[in-house]
Amino acid sequence: MNDLTRLLQAVDQGDPKAAGELLPLVYGELRKLAASKMAKEAPGQTLQPTALVHEAWLRLGGGADQTWESRAHFFGAAAEAMRRILIENARRKRAARHGGGQERVQAEQVEISAPVPDDQMLAIDEALHKFAAQDNQKAELVKLRYFAGMTIEEAARVLGISEATAKRWWTYARAWLHAEVNQCTLR
Repeated sequence: MNDLTRLLQAVDQGDPKAAGELLPLVYGELRKLAASKMAKEAPGQTLQPTALVHEAWLRLGGGADQTWESRAHFFGAAAEAMRRILIENARRKRAARHGGGQERVQAEQVEISAPVPDDQMLAIDEALHKFAAQDNQKAELVKLRYFAGMTIEEAARVLGISEATAKRWWTYARAWLHAEVNQCTLR
């Protein structure tokens, strides 16, 4: 049993010292995942990787009855928390009281790379909810890859599956989500 799993079990049993040791152990990895995801966001993004990690951490530790069965369960919950934060941020930015679809652009900040538009992120989230109802394990892989920015190898390790299985699941999930998002945009 690795240190993280041992600490998660100790936290579940109410050990206050274990909770204090948990954050330093996972912070670096969560920060790396958040930075990877935020690198794909639009320039001028007000949400920073550190803030994303802190908000996800608060959401993970917010429930007193929260239990973690394993490393995979913990990082799956972290990926889900980051996904929800990014979706809420996209919805907030799109809201009419925040300027609706208008976006401030300064000429020196225009980049060649194309960030994911908020409407597309919301369509992906809606499709992901449908996909999770159909196949939750593959949906967890998508959350880890797309929203937490993990590599196939990292996600496979977190989910406890082989890299080959993760690659097959990822190929299937991308195709399924692509078809679903295209159907949503045609409606």
